Amino acid sequence: MTNGQAHRTVHLREAGPGDRDACYDICLRTGDSGGDASGLYADPTLVGSVYAGPYLTVGPGLGYVAVDGGGVAGYVLGTADTRAFEAACESDWWPALRARQPDPGPHPLTPDDRMRRLVHRPPTVPDAVVRAHPAHLHIDLLPHLQGTGTGRALMERILARFAAEGASGVHLGVARANERAVGFYRHLGFTVLTEDDDGLVLGQRLRRL
Repeated sequence: MTNGQAHRTVHLREAGPGDRDACYDICLRTGDSGGDASGLYADPTLVGSVYAGPYLTVGPGLGYVAVDGGGVAGYVLGTADTRAFEAACESDWWPALRARQPDPGPHPLTPDDRMRRLVHRPPTVPDAVVRAHPAHLHIDLLPHLQGTGTGRALMERILARFAAEGASGVHLGVARANERAVGFYRHLGFTVLTEDDDGLVLGQRLRRL
């Protein structure tokens, strides 16, 4: 695809373990409700370890990356089967990470500790959401690709993959403060499934292929 705004050619391809460093960097640089979180974390790998790493390493995780002249500049990562993915992470991802990252206990004080709490106590989406929307995803793009159509292209690619794998629907979480992302998802047809003071869980039904 051609990115007219940035005068760049953007290529989409399947993500793999070799994209880890780039995806971790993007995850951190968009980790403050869409803004740069680089100054918030003492350990720059923590955010990526939670929101990107498992999908690149553990089956049934999958995803796609957007590559331009500067390298990987965006990604969409997810799974067609949330419960199977959670079980695989408990077996193959979280144990090693928990051994390296101390449990901060029930009252984390720093951004690092709040992320470590997610390592030791990964949140789970209610069964009522997962039954109708078993797939889930995370998408992040560096600023120069935002608003260029790349995000839509990545979403179309992964939603088609989920449908091909038989998922009846997809869900995702987003912070209320990330108004641009909320608008993006709504424009793609996502609707609110659950919400609380901090965030929304949005979903969309998929037509099986």
